[in-house]
Amino acid sequence: MRFRAAIAVPAASAAVAALLLTAPQGHASAGSDRPARCAAKALTIRAKAVAGRSTVLRVGVTNRGARACVVDRVPTVTFGDLDGAALPVPEGGAGGYRLAAGGTAYAGVRTIADPADAEARRVDAVTVAASAAHWGRAFTAAQLGTGRRVLVWEPVTTWWQRSAAAADRAIGLD
Repeated sequence: MRFRAAIAVPAASAAVAALLLTAPQGHASAGSDRPARCAAKALTIRAKAVAGRSTVLRVGVTNRGARACVVDRVPTVTFGDLDGAALPVPEGGAGGYRLAAGGTAYAGVRTIADPADAEARRVDAVTVAASAAHWGRAFTAAQLGTGRRVLVWEPVTTWWQRSAAAADRAIGLD
């Protein structure tokens, strides 16, 4: 479960923050050509088990905004009430991924390598967020198409890819 901490902000800092929040969308700072971070409300998140593979999910994010924006390079994928998130493959993944207006990116998620693994945990839902700062969207096992539960042990996720086929290849499906 995610928690957000409340932090006391001095009045001067609050005024600066208010000015930054009212800057035109799509501009990180004056003179910058880099797109701004995507607002969660401008994104549509999807997730579904890959056909015939209840332990592999394909997730997607679509930018419904009118301008390009940036999400984290790797989706944040969490599992029910378990601690932690799927680890990125390849390792790393810090940085951003530019998502064009109307554009969609895809990632593959392997929830468990061996479904017979005695260490497997079972959860009712998986939450996917395009950025760690977003709450994300929860998908039940039924919505994902994994049966009554999602099996989890040492889950991994790919970086965002330009196509579903590229995400499948990146997670090891051919």
